[in-house]
Amino acid sequence: MIIDLKGRTAVITGGSKGLGLAMAKEFALNGAQVAIIGRDNATLKAASAEIHTHHGEARVLTVSADMSRASDVSRAYDEVMAAFGRIDIVVNNVGASAAKPFSEITDEEWQADLDLKFFSALRLTRLAWPQMAERKWGRVINTLAIAAKAARAGSAPSSVTRAAGLALTKVLAGEGAPHNILVNALLVGLIESDQWERKARASNRPVDDVVTELGRTVPLGRMGTGEEFANIAAFLASEAGSYITGTAINVDGGLSPIT
Repeated sequence: MIIDLKGRTAVITGGSKGLGLAMAKEFALNGAQVAIIGRDNATLKAASAEIHTHHGEARVLTVSADMSRASDVSRAYDEVMAAFGRIDIVVNNVGASAAKPFSEITDEEWQADLDLKFFSALRLTRLAWPQMAERKWGRVINTLAIAAKAARAGSAPSSVTRAAGLALTKVLAGEGAPHNILVNALLVGLIESDQWERKARASNRPVDDVVTELGRTVPLGRMGTGEEFANIAAFLASEAGSYITGTAINVDGGLSPIT
């Protein structure tokens, strides 16, 4: 099986670190030109340098934007189009976990979570959609979480927002199919990323200890890696995944109770 993304342009939100950066590196490895969107210019610059360290010939565009703001989504889209002239692959990856008891979540917190994780995906996909339909080729990959299928008490607002993303994935898959726009979701379980490093530091614990402890809760006995996640994203973004749309794949080592 050949994963070939030559001639394709991929846009990855939350692309400057964690799973987003892992996907950007994998897409670049397979020939795509990549636009990574994040909030912090210094982090974006470091991410671009890391991609070039591994793939010196890669074309990488960095865009600083707050994807929770409609105006920033539009500006980011315009910057990508000005630089690359087209968008073939949209990876809606921005957002971190937010969870607390339902009675403690304010309207402002609900709205902030929806703006960042749901409306950012809706808005960016809506902007890129017409050109994909015109060329009869497109890929949309939504990074969600296994809580989108199996929400637990205390997992809102994130689980509810991710469930909305799951519904959006299915709607878009049906509407995109006649235009060869394939839309899928990847549902994160426990995967090593910068958010676990932050949580470990906040609790004054070694990162390796946290990763090992959490890994024991996974049927495979370990946390996943960003590279493992990115491999599946690259497959879905390529012609190798040309008959897969409207699905939500658990990337979780068997952790989710729902397939």
